[in-house]
Amino acid sequence: MNLFFYRLFRFLGYSLRQWLKRRFTPLGVGVLVFVIISGLVGLDTQRSLSYQVFALACLLLVVSIVAIAFSRPRFQVRRLLPRFGTVGLPLPYRVTIQNTTPKNFRKLRLIEAFAHSFPSFEDYLDISRPRKGRNQAQSWGKLIVQAQRAIAPAVGIPVLAAQAMTEIKGEITPLRRGLLQFETMTLACPDPLGIFNACIRLPLPQSVLILPKRYPVPSFQLPERQWYQPGGLSLALSVGESEEFWSLRDYRPGDSPRKVHWKSWAKLGKPVVREEQAEYFVHHALVLDTFQPESFSEILEEAISVAASLACEMQNQESLLDLIFSGLGGGYVTLGRGLGQTERILELLASVVPCQDQPFDSLLPIMQNRLPLFSSCICILLTWDEARQTLVKQLQSANIPTWVLILTRDRHTLSPMLEDYQSHLMRVYPLPLGHIQPGLQTICNSI
Repeated sequence: MNLFFYRLFRFLGYSLRQWLKRRFTPLGVGVLVFVIISGLVGLDTQRSLSYQVFALACLLLVVSIVAIAFSRPRFQVRRLLPRFGTVGLPLPYRVTIQNTTPKNFRKLRLIEAFAHSFPSFEDYLDISRPRKGRNQAQSWGKLIVQAQRAIAPAVGIPVLAAQAMTEIKGEITPLRRGLLQFETMTLACPDPLGIFNACIRLPLPQSVLILPKRYPVPSFQLPERQWYQPGGLSLALSVGESEEFWSLRDYRPGDSPRKVHWKSWAKLGKPVVREEQAEYFVHHALVLDTFQPESFSEILEEAISVAASLACEMQNQESLLDLIFSGLGGGYVTLGRGLGQTERILELLASVVPCQDQPFDSLLPIMQNRLPLFSSCICILLTWDEARQTLVKQLQSANIPTWVLILTRDRHTLSPMLEDYQSHLMRVYPLPLGHIQPGLQTICNSI
């Protein structure tokens, strides 16, 4: 029974709407509405002649549908996508279309379709379970909105000549971060009356990674205490650093031939090697809380946007950055200067999924092991509970300059609970949804 209702909802809420969008031109939609109205008005044929108008409108629809049966459009299409897009920003791309028939086509429309554009059956089952304080109709409506991956208006092609090729510019607006999967492309060709479309549906699977939304933030400078970084040369190479020259000394058995200083050997007549010391790096941490029971939440999406905004600015500084959140191997990844790491950060954040099967406490041992390396830390939290407070106390006890940002819907209730944690090394800020931008401006100016 659940499967039946799901398919009914899918048909009425998605499939039928997409079919009408593809098949009817704007004029055709007007004719269809006119058919429905005239049909209702003309039900009583003894009192009204509206049934005659209804019959004429139906005849126009039938003629249009029959006309496209004799149309044989054939096209070859290629879509050229950029590497990345960003949530909320227009994503332009190019499409090349070749007409392989000896016939001209006018007023073509190009319509994109994306994979996973409707909630799954599992989501429907979850919504169907009765829960206290939840409106099922509203929840289902939110699921449909969340499933919409992008806005893709139809692109018009005025004329496509016989055996000709043309290139057009398409544009979509991504609504969700992550991998946006293009599924099919439909070319709608109207009949001679301009009412009904012949649709050529071409499977054209492609994908583009959509990066998180980013807020403009003012430049800020984190504390720059330098600490020795265990890992030696291997770590230095991975983050764009190298060991620093210290002095020259006589060769000792076991020294690497790569450290031989050939000019000094030629001058002194005996082997001489370079002596080097490991550099001390400024090392910051950015902790992103992804622990929540829901598969999607506005608070998590905003937290990821805040993390992306701050991380991009932090990467402009000459330092190392530990990006820490669940889902990474080991719980963290170290990024450094000199390797164009901003794109890497955004790719990682674009792929974040909520951690639903572990508690926040699982992040505490990772932080405990990394504390001796950090010069400063920024934490972005989804709530303020005992486990999060334990993390903040860890940072306090280590005397690490820390900024804690807590995403919240009720700033006034949360603010009094944070007063005990404020100090010269620890600042805790609530970030209310809907006021993220001004909140970030204030926080960055205070760093």
